[in-house]
Amino acid sequence: MLIQVISVVVAVVVTALIAAPIAGKLAVARKNREDQEKVGTAEEKARGIIDEAIKTAETKKREALLEAKEENLKLKNERDKEYKERRSELQKYERRVLSKEETVDRKADTLERREGELSAKEKELQKKEKQVNELQEQRVQELEKVSGMTSEEAKEFLLKSVEEEAKVDAARIYKQYETKAKEDADKKAQEYVVTAIQKCAVDHVSESTISVVELPGDEMKGRIIGREGRNIRALEQATGVDLIIDDTPEAVVLSSFDPIRREVARIALEKLIVDGRIHPARIEETVEKARKEVENRIREEGENALQEVGVHGVHPELVRLLGRMTFRTSYGQNALKHSIEVSQLSGLLAGEIGLDVRMAKRAGLLHDIGKSIDHEVEGSHIQIGADLCRKYKEPAVVINAVESHHGDVEPQSLIACVVQAADAISAARPGARRETLETYTNRLKDLENIANSFQGVEKSFAIQAGREVRVMVVPEQVSDADMVLLARDISKKIEDELQYPGQIKVNVIRESRVTDYAK
Repeated sequence: MLIQVISVVVAVVVTALIAAPIAGKLAVARKNREDQEKVGTAEEKARGIIDEAIKTAETKKREALLEAKEENLKLKNERDKEYKERRSELQKYERRVLSKEETVDRKADTLERREGELSAKEKELQKKEKQVNELQEQRVQELEKVSGMTSEEAKEFLLKSVEEEAKVDAARIYKQYETKAKEDADKKAQEYVVTAIQKCAVDHVSESTISVVELPGDEMKGRIIGREGRNIRALEQATGVDLIIDDTPEAVVLSSFDPIRREVARIALEKLIVDGRIHPARIEETVEKARKEVENRIREEGENALQEVGVHGVHPELVRLLGRMTFRTSYGQNALKHSIEVSQLSGLLAGEIGLDVRMAKRAGLLHDIGKSIDHEVEGSHIQIGADLCRKYKEPAVVINAVESHHGDVEPQSLIACVVQAADAISAARPGARRETLETYTNRLKDLENIANSFQGVEKSFAIQAGREVRVMVVPEQVSDADMVLLARDISKKIEDELQYPGQIKVNVIRESRVTDYAK
């Protein structure tokens, strides 16, 4: 049984071994047939696809060609249209240029024709000018024959006549303008000055070079003199003041040009009289105390002056010098009170014309600062004051106002002019100052001499205390037109050569007198 089985298995294996190659070949052959069939089918499909692609490409090619032809046609039409438009514009420009060329040609022809006409007219004018010159020469010769004068003499006569007429016209016009300017200026100036003076009321006290100390009795004179005059010598040496003890009852006179020394001596003497102990040691001690008291008063007076006018920021040394001016006088007018008045007037005038009021007050207050030490330092109070202001760093406007308030230098600002005016107002106010008789008479003589120095002046008189000079002229030498110029020249010379407060009126008088006798 087993053997059968094995035989069967072997048979099957053998059969399988024999059938396997055959089956493989059959499979290969079938595979080849299938591949050939697939290849044929793929080739057919490929040929179909290629044919179809060729057809599609040809179709797209034709469409592209059609589109290109249409686009080309469209561009061609646009170019043709643009070409036509440009050609039309060029034709317009060409026609315009041709028209302008024709116009230019016509104008050129016209200009040539006019040029020819002008040339002809010019030649004609030259001929006429030549004829006119010849006629003018003939007329000049005839006029010279008739008048008996040459052309130069006639010209000189004509110029002289014109000069006289121009002189009269100039004098008349000058007088008109001067009158109008004076009316306007006087009106405005009077308004400003009157307003300033009305607003400024300052008390003034006349000062002198002596002080009088009252005594409780005449026996005090002996105590002041002391044994063999030692007390009075000690007092005079300590103060630098002369004590005059005479027959004046119950009074001692202190004399000194320095008001500060005189004030120290007065205070010291009054303290000694009250104390009753009068001897050299006590005198020296009392004088020292009086000197300190005066220094304190000087400082207080300066500070009070600044506070009164509303000026701040002044150097302490200038404040002290201002205080010293309370003991200084000028023509009997207290220097500090004068400076305060000038400061207030300057501020008021500056306010009227729209200037810096504070700066004007500052300049007015310091304008006479040099008078505080002018008896100690060489030079005029103007130069001393300007140097002090420079030393203590005052503004340039203030320095110029100090230098120019008496006209020594030119004012460089309106504030300097305001200070000049305020100083003149304060000094010229009635009762403000006193002049010596000699100074007064000399000023009157100088006024008359200046007026008499001009040609054509017969005589002159200074009247109204030197406020007016009346000038009589020779009628044959000075005409009515010359009077205006003569009055102005005299005024200018007075301004340049004299110093005076206020103003001086120049009155020129021309009169003709005819005398006859009845027989």
